[in-house]
Amino acid sequence: MTVGDKVIYPNQGPCVIGPVVKKSVDGTLVSFYQLAPLEGGGGGVFVPVDKAHALGIRGLLKRSEIPELLGQFKQSSGSAGNWKQRAMDNAKLFASGSAFDLAEIVESLTELSETKTLSPGDRYALDRARKLLVCEISEVTGETKSAAGEQIDEALKMRKRKRSNGKARSQARSPRQMNHDRARRIERRSEMARNTK
Repeated sequence: MTVGDKVIYPNQGPCVIGPVVKKSVDGTLVSFYQLAPLEGGGGGVFVPVDKAHALGIRGLLKRSEIPELLGQFKQSSGSAGNWKQRAMDNAKLFASGSAFDLAEIVESLTELSETKTLSPGDRYALDRARKLLVCEISEVTGETKSAAGEQIDEALKMRKRKRSNGKARSQARSPRQMNHDRARRIERRSEMARNTK
């Protein structure tokens, strides 16, 4: 990572790397990246240079990855049956910094919202994950945030049509199986993240 690069910082979205600054921490000089969120709304974020990768900072998606990302919205992933487990699962997905994990939050909570009213926590998670994805897609493609949001909405509509036609995976598996599969995917991702640190 170098000054001027655009990166993704988990829960902050797209940021630009500013100058590396040195700060004294417990009497030791530590180098920090100064990240400026592209969305604005506050000062920069200081991240220790030697811990940047472990904290989930990554480069933006490649333009060629956007169709795969949007394709994920067309699938049915299901969500945990109770709000507490959903909150724990979604916290892990947010912390990973992966756009594909954010897409899973958006897809599963959108699907849940079609059958019940979302709790305030679920609504916040859905809105936050969607906003982060819209920002990244917009930054990668050079399109407006409105256009990026429309791409997500269209992919979600295709999933809904697929479900209503009886072709979605969710109808081939029970809700219990879907929850189990989702929990295993989240745990695998967490384990992969721990192994890269």
